[in-house]
Amino acid sequence: MKRFRLALALALAAAGVMAASPAAVAATAKAECIVPAKAGGGFDLTCKLAQRMLADERAIQLSYLPGGIGAVAYTTVVTRKPDDPSTIVAFSSGSLLNLAQGKFGPHSEADVRWVCVLGTDYGVIAVRTDSPFRSLKDLVDALKADPRAVTIGAGGTIGSQDWFKAALLARAAGLSHKLMRFVAFEGGGDALAALEGGHVQVVTGDAAEVSQQLPRHVGVRLLAVLAEQRLPGAFAGVPTAREQGFDIVWPTARGFYVGPKVSDAAYREWTGLFRKAMAAPAYASYRQAHGLYPLSLADDELQRFIEKSMANYRSLAAEFQLPKR
Repeated sequence: MKRFRLALALALAAAGVMAASPAAVAATAKAECIVPAKAGGGFDLTCKLAQRMLADERAIQLSYLPGGIGAVAYTTVVTRKPDDPSTIVAFSSGSLLNLAQGKFGPHSEADVRWVCVLGTDYGVIAVRTDSPFRSLKDLVDALKADPRAVTIGAGGTIGSQDWFKAALLARAAGLSHKLMRFVAFEGGGDALAALEGGHVQVVTGDAAEVSQQLPRHVGVRLLAVLAEQRLPGAFAGVPTAREQGFDIVWPTARGFYVGPKVSDAAYREWTGLFRKAMAAPAYASYRQAHGLYPLSLADDELQRFIEKSMANYRSLAAEFQLPKR
């Protein structure tokens, strides 16, 4: 019997079972990706991309936890799932922007473990197909003439990244952001529906989100993309803001974080899985299908990105005189 137990132990060790820590074993079980918003937005796309790219390694189930543009999900993971190795949460540059303004309560960027960035998105400015604004200059001229006559809608409240796109547009018109007429919606889909219905005249959003929503909102067209250069594919015909004489660029990185007490072993497993998947030949097509553009970050490179982004967003919030909560 002793020989049998010894042989079994050796066999399990050879297979790597006994070498795996409890946390690592838990991490390789069925995983959950929390979407910190309603279905259909950028966070949803991010989790669905992870679900697809890790399909051969891990079964990922999506769950939706909207509230506070990511605040509810962040608080839930930090306080209720701090050491859960099987839960990842989608984040974007908008999440970092909200953190920089203290919108996630007492929590800061140091309260979670950042796993990776899978790609980047870019801001867009949309109008109805029958809008009198045929170019970004038309819109800026209208804002200059009467900023209260132009209603701008977006997913997110004052201080959100979509609000900032509108504020930068107002600044390009030589106006204070306090003069613009802004309407907040829970998500980009709601904002586009309001645009199509004539309740707002302009929507500021993200290219990936808009690309997924456009088939449902055929009465919408884009005035500009907020990228350094024109985007490929479906948006190739849409000029950048810079092309039209306005220096407005807004990239939106998308990725994941885990709880602050997730073990080093489980954390390294997640980063390793994503690094491997991002290096695979099929990844470019997966990323493109989900409306994202190249940007792959993990480990030290990601930490530097988080630190730089937070410094930039804190500076931007101060510039626009947004109160620190």
